[in-house]
Amino acid sequence: MSDMITADLVDLDLAAQTKQEASRSLAARMAALGRVTDLDGFLADVAAREAQMPTGLDGGIGIPHCRSTHVTEPTLAFGRAAHGIDFGAADGPADLVFLIAAPAGADDAHLAILSSLARSLMDPDFTAALRATASAAEAAAVLRGEEPPAEAGPADADRAADADRAADADRAADADRAADTGRAAAGTAMTGTGPAPNTTAARADTTPATPFRIVAVTSCPTGIAHTYMAAEALEQAGRDAGVEVSVETQGSAGFARLDPAVIAAADGVILAHDVAVREKERFAGKPTVDVGVKAGVNRAAQLIAEVRGKAARGETTAPASPTAPVDREGAPGEGYGARLRAWLMSGVSYMVPFVAAGGLLIALGFAIGGWDIDKAPSVAEHFAWGQADSWAALMFQIGGLAFGFLVPVLAGYIAYGMADRPGLVPGFVGGAVALTIDAGFLGGLAAGLLAGAVVRGVQRLRVPSVLRGIMPVVVIPLVASAVVGFLMFLVVGKPIAALQGALTDWLSGLGGANAVLLGALLGLMMCFDLGGPVNKVAYAFAVGGLTTPNEGSLKVMAAVMAAGMVPPLAMALATTVRGRLFTRAERENGKAAWVLGASFISEGAIPFAAADPLRVIPSAMAGGAVTGALSMAFEATLRAPHGGVFVVPLIGNPFPYLAAVLAGTVVSAALVIALKSTRKRPRADRGPSPSTDREAPVPA
Repeated sequence: MSDMITADLVDLDLAAQTKQEASRSLAARMAALGRVTDLDGFLADVAAREAQMPTGLDGGIGIPHCRSTHVTEPTLAFGRAAHGIDFGAADGPADLVFLIAAPAGADDAHLAILSSLARSLMDPDFTAALRATASAAEAAAVLRGEEPPAEAGPADADRAADADRAADADRAADADRAADTGRAAAGTAMTGTGPAPNTTAARADTTPATPFRIVAVTSCPTGIAHTYMAAEALEQAGRDAGVEVSVETQGSAGFARLDPAVIAAADGVILAHDVAVREKERFAGKPTVDVGVKAGVNRAAQLIAEVRGKAARGETTAPASPTAPVDREGAPGEGYGARLRAWLMSGVSYMVPFVAAGGLLIALGFAIGGWDIDKAPSVAEHFAWGQADSWAALMFQIGGLAFGFLVPVLAGYIAYGMADRPGLVPGFVGGAVALTIDAGFLGGLAAGLLAGAVVRGVQRLRVPSVLRGIMPVVVIPLVASAVVGFLMFLVVGKPIAALQGALTDWLSGLGGANAVLLGALLGLMMCFDLGGPVNKVAYAFAVGGLTTPNEGSLKVMAAVMAAGMVPPLAMALATTVRGRLFTRAERENGKAAWVLGASFISEGAIPFAAADPLRVIPSAMAGGAVTGALSMAFEATLRAPHGGVFVVPLIGNPFPYLAAVLAGTVVSAALVIALKSTRKRPRADRGPSPSTDREAPVPA
């Protein structure tokens, strides 16, 4: 760790008043040493991590951290603030601030060192030494786990001699106590005082009782700090309570799985996580406490007591969502709306690969074989190796089968996001019923939510211990599938099918001003969060229309893909036209954004939006709205749900469509250039020095 923290990265008189100022002050030290290439870009990544969860910890500790493309090597900076800085900890401000910067591709060895630091922060002696140190060099040595540097002198020699004498006295006292104990034991045996000897009882008394065993998993979004601090806190609390705690840390450096025998012997489970617990099914059927990772840091002893109480009452719970901590206890500020969004995004994220593969194969089949390729006989019965139409029919039929999984996969993985693996079977069954009764995309959404709700309800039932082992694989899928099938066939399915039919008819008759307004709205949604939930809602709406394709739904798909291409293309154009408005890292990202935008990957604009959201996001939304509206006005159509410019031959009215994309790109690029030109960037953004960056300064 010698290269991660030096005296130059230590500030024992940190004068910052806020966590933002503290992070900037410490990050500036990293930038001065060349460890951070873009100060504002790195601080934007720190702020994004902080927005996920406050990084203040009990005991006066603030630990802002992130992984960033603007970091050249793993680096730690330390600041000590006499007045305290609010990092969101429950017990008040922090006087010890640790800024951890990890490169996006940091190797496991460096991440393991950072995880060791995170564990050390749970040691009161470690933090006390940092509060007492008088020099930056000593603080850096403590952080590296080395002996603090000291100058030899008479006083040091005296202190060393005193320490040696004290150690000798302690050893002599220990020897005397041991001798006294031996003499007392011998006297008792010879005089017969005390209880009557009973060899069997004595052996039984010396046999230790089997301790309560807990297995735990800790993980946090970055996988650097809280993951390992929660592990250390749980292990310490276990030692204090006489409980065996075995922790699996699922951090950025990977994870070593707990021994299956250890899991099988465990009496309880603690899951302290803010991201998906990998292979969570290993812990099914045991008393489980499922909380956020900060609870593992701050409430370790309470969590151990809670899981012991559940075990005593015979309460067992199945693992929660694998895609997000959607059913945690004590997740502050997380309401039902956030959970619902996580469940739906789980289904959409698993659905997209089926959509892309199936939709593109169908589109290629049409492109090669013509619009009547859907009437071709099955290739299993007739296939001519030398005929293009046969190959077109093969692609179309494979794509049709893949695309046919869209609704069942959507429903199945919504249920999976709500209730883990037991939700898969009823979710897929409900999705298949939705297809059978023509309830389409909306039916899949309803089926997934119903399946997840039913499974979660069954999981809460108290059952005899003999049935617990077969609950996840037999009882829950059986009961939940029957209930969901009944509800979809006879209760909610028909009204949803009617609604789906009405939506299809509306899209079929869409035209004029209504179509243009819808295109503008979808364009705004596609560019609002660049691949986030709002973007996915617009995309899912368009893809849902492809399950029952008509002229209107094909126009919607075209508008959505066109608008989604705009943000990265606009940022690429802006960095090309006015590169001096952007940092070097942004100019490099701009080169990649050309390809990402052309491929319909809206996330290519995220680095720009993260660094300057108030200028980039409104500009992207304006361009997306223009493109979406123009695409609808030009009546462009698209059967492929993905592909960007690479599926232009499959687009109806391709040249007006490309003109719409170009218009939106120019509008967004012009707006972002205009907005960035109204402010003067800090000198740190212009490059390392005038000798290496000859560009003219940006006008105010």
